[in-house]
Amino acid sequence: MRDPRTQKLAHLIVHHSTKLQAGEAMLIEAFDLRNALVLDLVEEVQKVGGIPVVSLRDNAVLRAQLLNATEKQLQLQSDIELHQMKQVQAYVGIRASDNVSELADVPSDKMALYQKLVAQPVHLNYRVNHTRWVVLRWPNAGMAQLANTSTEKFEDFYFDVCNVDYKLMQKAIVPLRERMLRTDRVHIKAPGTDLRFSIKDVGVVSCHGERNIPDGECFTAPVRDSVEGTIRYNTQSVYLGTTYDQLEFTFEKGRIVKATGTPQDKLDQLLDTDEGARYIGEFSLGFNPNILKPMKDTLFDEKIAGSLHFTPGQCYETTENGNRSKVHWDLVLIQRPEYGGGEIWFDDELIRKDGRFVVKDLEGLNPENLSR
Repeated sequence: MRDPRTQKLAHLIVHHSTKLQAGEAMLIEAFDLRNALVLDLVEEVQKVGGIPVVSLRDNAVLRAQLLNATEKQLQLQSDIELHQMKQVQAYVGIRASDNVSELADVPSDKMALYQKLVAQPVHLNYRVNHTRWVVLRWPNAGMAQLANTSTEKFEDFYFDVCNVDYKLMQKAIVPLRERMLRTDRVHIKAPGTDLRFSIKDVGVVSCHGERNIPDGECFTAPVRDSVEGTIRYNTQSVYLGTTYDQLEFTFEKGRIVKATGTPQDKLDQLLDTDEGARYIGEFSLGFNPNILKPMKDTLFDEKIAGSLHFTPGQCYETTENGNRSKVHWDLVLIQRPEYGGGEIWFDDELIRKDGRFVVKDLEGLNPENLSR
């Protein structure tokens, strides 16, 4: 039986997130999912006169491909996927993986080759910058387990956070975007964190359901060489199948000069992927009112109310700071009191304390005002 909540989500994706028009094509790329939202998206795309192109993927199959992958194999895969991407105007990526660690035992050199030849040219370079795209997860038992809830409770949570009032959020973000556009110096304080950098003249993007679902963030990037100090992240992160924890970075002139965390060996390898992996490509504030705790899924964790993420690796063209990398790793610091608290200062003005915006024009982004 089809769930009416997926029909509502499909409508949101087609009409709000991608704004698909008649005659346009949408690539629906689904990992470990072949029905549910995929079927509703196909129908919704056809209702507006669009062309649904469906690619069903499987992470276990991807793992098998990568374990002994050759450069020739991955280059061919890249050519095919890039050609397909260039035929569409919109992209929806759905991930329903039962095992977030499916790729954990892929050798690091094979994963780096995949990032270089497939992920970067197809997604980071082309899809992100030349299509109207949105990515999301799909609720299943594996995700419920990560969130420490029952499957039924997690499904309810999922639809609550995905179907928030994005029109209200879009209006509330405007003052934050304007403040960030005129800000030069940022100072972040939290337990184990004392970080300073500039965001002057970089660009700012507000996010309200048009790129990620769930959504709720406003991002920019630091001036590449301006980052000084230390940040201690307080959430775990799953990246390319490996779970990282207790991460702490120290910066000098924008570069990560000291990095600690577990597993240390994989952390060192990841940050040594290329020179840009040790510089920051994104700084963002999260404020989805219905996401309050981490669940080892970046798409959710980076939107946690009262959080920020500070991202080693590739910047976006819309917030250009010159950093180039095969890596883009969103790492989250939550600043609400139960996670140790913290402060964010823009040009010597305190704008957020313990996860709550404390200046009048930004109070609309506090949870009680986005949940109406």
